[in-house]
Amino acid sequence: MAALPKLTREFYNRDTLDVARDLLGKYLVRRLDGMVLCGRIVETEAYVGRIDKACHAYGYKRTRRTETLFAQPGTAYLYLIYGMYHCLNFVTEPEGEPCAVLLRGLECAGDGDALARMRYGKPLDELNAYQRRQFLNGPGKVCQALGLTRAQNGLDLTGDELFLWDAGEPAPDCHTGPRIGIDYAQEAVEFPWRFWI
Repeated sequence: MAALPKLTREFYNRDTLDVARDLLGKYLVRRLDGMVLCGRIVETEAYVGRIDKACHAYGYKRTRRTETLFAQPGTAYLYLIYGMYHCLNFVTEPEGEPCAVLLRGLECAGDGDALARMRYGKPLDELNAYQRRQFLNGPGKVCQALGLTRAQNGLDLTGDELFLWDAGEPAPDCHTGPRIGIDYAQEAVEFPWRFWI
């Protein structure tokens, strides 16, 4: 795993919508307690603070929670929703622009048993059909399977603990549509900024 070609800071320092699309098919790697957890990205959502009422930092609103959104591109932004689920975002665009891509879904890659144990406390072959369908299809589920919490907020995605890499596979076909769970965001509700394969 040491020789994997990590995505560089330049990858994240681009238009957020382009990054959200280009992340599809890339691999997210998490090193934790001697394990290497890995999943292929299959769903993302873009958030652009300068114009997007669904973004935590809409209109450049800086708070203790949103400060990480203003960090350099290629920084992990993790926050808690509903008091129980963590969400992982990848900060994009130049430092000072509050933009990020939310990771909505992965498919299992590498050691599926390790991911299943993190998420369900049992190996992959002991999951029932419902658990298999619901395994990594939501931001909170992804963070649980990767052992990610607010403790990882601010991590450098070009480091060794949490990073992304490109296996050189052809770009997958991409679908677009409105984002999920942002009914409060007025006109931004309709922005077609969710991407999936």
